[in-house]
Amino acid sequence: MPVIHLVRHGQATFGADTAEGYDVLSDLGRRQAEVAGAELARRAPRDPVVVCGTLARQRDTAQIIARTAGLPGTPHTDARWNEYDHIDLVERYGGAAPQDAPAGASSGSRGVQAVLDRALEAWMADTGEGGWRRFTSGAADALRGLADGLRPGRDAVVVTSGGVLAALCGGLLSAPPAGIVALNRVTVNAAITTLVAGSSGISLLAFNDHAHFAGERRALLTYR
Repeated sequence: MPVIHLVRHGQATFGADTAEGYDVLSDLGRRQAEVAGAELARRAPRDPVVVCGTLARQRDTAQIIARTAGLPGTPHTDARWNEYDHIDLVERYGGAAPQDAPAGASSGSRGVQAVLDRALEAWMADTGEGGWRRFTSGAADALRGLADGLRPGRDAVVVTSGGVLAALCGGLLSAPPAGIVALNRVTVNAAITTLVAGSSGISLLAFNDHAHFAGERRALLTYR
């Protein structure tokens, strides 16, 4: 059965007050991408298709992974793998702008996360057109299309973001909104989520695997 490895992008510039400012890999994020690439090389995906979203942090992570893992070709881009705009989301649904919490410091990340959690739950509860349902259906369509296009004996590597991972895995697990928020909260930068595509559909094998950041690489582990 085809195996699909979903990789969260490396650490970006947490604390930026615009979506464009956030969309840049940090030096640590580049190192995380290299380590994830080495881990994928160890797993030896079969003739892999490499895909990523169109965001800079996703494209750069995919390029680093492909180079480090020795994966052939240039990563394909598909905007359906893009993350939601977390700054706009918090401004609309969170009741406080992200810059209200201390930016950039780890002491402020919990406050930002709490606001983002509230915003996500409110967004999921909003049944208006073009919201959460469109976001999740686009990601699900991208995954189904990718899986349908994989011939037997061929795998895929996809670089995406935490919200997409939470939405897809939450859907596969039939998780309620609170469960999806919980999945989103714990996604690790450059962690690997593994799916298999078989005759009965797509199944989740492993979520948020970050064993490549254990031991002497523990200092590389980040959530934001």
